[in-house]
Parts: sequence; structure tokens; C-alpha cells
Amino acid sequence: MGTEPAKRRYDSLHRTAQAHRTRGAIAEAARRLFTGRGWAATTVRAVAEEAGVSVPTVYAAYGDKTGLVRAVADAADLSAGVDRLVTALEAAEGDPAAQLAAMAGYDRRLFERAGEVIVLLREAGRSEPELATAYAEGRRRGDETRWQVFSGWPAGTLRAGLDVPGAVDVYAALCTVDVYTTLTVERGWQPDRVERWWGAALGRELLAPGR
Repeated sequence: MGTEPAKRRYDSLHRTAQAHRTRGAIAEAARRLFTGRGWAATTVRAVAEEAGVSVPTVYAAYGDKTGLVRAVADAADLSAGVDRLVTALEAAEGDPAAQLAAMAGYDRRLFERAGEVIVLLREAGRSEPELATAYAEGRRRGDETRWQVFSGWPAGTLRAGLDVPGAVDVYAALCTVDVYTTLTVERGWQPDRVERWWGAALGRELLAPGR
């Protein structure tokens, strides 16, 4: 009888693990179909078939199609390494150029691993308000991070005539998924070259000489 509680506990762990695998399979199937077929042509049934699960299983895991895209977007953001960015920013405290390089590295990883998802959210958001909100929220989080970093710099760090809101705007104009796609797809740049160029360009545009 002493083995029954342990057996039940392990059974629960197995069920939890299986649920995570199922959710992961569904999110990956959704990513493939959304980026391959587009938002409008992808149905919940198609995602279920691609993932090898039932339609009710998809609804139970993520709700409707909007929930699927949100799940894919969240997974993409995590894959870029938010924790890695925070660690790099802390390690580079007092070195604005190194902090800009760390932020450029995060954006490179994000666009490299999830650029298609970001474009999907932006385009689908033109007709789906909830997706437009998800896209805007992602942009807001990025701006918030930059604001926090730039606000922590000593006076005189930013280029003359540039305040924190202006610096956030300049960063947002330079480090975009469209710039990344143009350079890597159309111009044949490697992702690490984009990252290095962003770091150097941000330093020139944002920092006062000698910083």
C-alpha cells in the first residue's frame, strides 16, 4: 500500500509532462502554418491536424486562433533570451556602448528566431484587434526596456540635443524586423554582421563623443 501514493504522484507528473509536450507541439504546428500559409488561411482544425491532436485538444490548450498566435509570440520572445539580456545589461553597467551592443544582440536573436512571427502579428493585426494589441504590447515592452536603460545613464551620455524619448525613437527606427530582413535576405548579411552594425550605429547615433 505504501507504493500507491508515490505511483499516483508519478502518474500526475507524467500527465503534466505530456500536457507540456502537447502544448509545445500545438504551438510549433501553429507557427509552421501561420508563417507558411498566413493568418487567414490557417484554421484551428488545420493546426490540430498538423500537430496530430484533436480540435478540442487545441481549444483546451490555447482557446481560439488568437490564443495560438499569442502562444507562438510568447515562445518566440522567450527564445531570444530575456534573462540573457538582463544579465548582459547588468554586467555592462557603466558602459553605455556595451549595453547598446547587448540590446542589439537581443534584437538580432529575436528577429533571427521569430521574425516571421513578428511580421505575422503585425500583418494579422490589421484585421484582428486582439493581435494588433499583442503586437503593440511587444513594441511597448521593447521601448520600456530602452527607456529604463537610457534613463539610468549619467547626464552627458547621450549625444547633444538628444533626450531619452528621442533616443528610444532612434533605437526603434534602427533595430526593426524590416531592417533585419532587408540586410539578411536581400543583401546577404549574416546575422552577426547585422548585430555588430547595429551596435556601432547605435553608438554613433545615441552617444556623445568619447562615450
